[in-house]
Amino acid sequence: MKKVMRGMNKVETGNNLKIEIRTTVSAPIEKVWRYWTEPEHITKWMNASDDWHTPVSENDLRVGGRFLSRMEAKDGSFGFDFSGVYDEVKLNEVISYTIGDGRKVKITFIDEENKTEIIETFDAESTYPTEQQQQGWQAILDNFKKYTEGRTIENI
Repeated sequence: MKKVMRGMNKVETGNNLKIEIRTTVSAPIEKVWRYWTEPEHITKWMNASDDWHTPVSENDLRVGGRFLSRMEAKDGSFGFDFSGVYDEVKLNEVISYTIGDGRKVKITFIDEENKTEIIETFDAESTYPTEQQQQGWQAILDNFKKYTEGRTIENI
């Protein structure tokens, strides 16, 4: 049975719940790809709110390669490592990976000339409500859009 939940692009198939988020970034795909994958950029956009940050990011962008981003509350009250292994990497097209807890994530990049649509689909986890997961991941994606659109070639 396939179930689509309104308002959140949530697809449920049996016990597997996938959440989809998306945005369109006003930037060419090469810039979007670079900012998405290079650690010096990841540390500047990978947070859902201004009271969080990502002080460390490592990325071995290849099938079988590992990534790690350390996400922390700026007040030092909480932090965690977001890490996993790449399952698929197609330059300027798709990245898929398995997070440390076994969940799958797929990011599709669609070239629309000077704009890039990003569609991110991920397995929901059972600890937090799906709405909270969707909102948190969407906030990070929105922060990526804001960061990428706010930077020009001169200030890379």
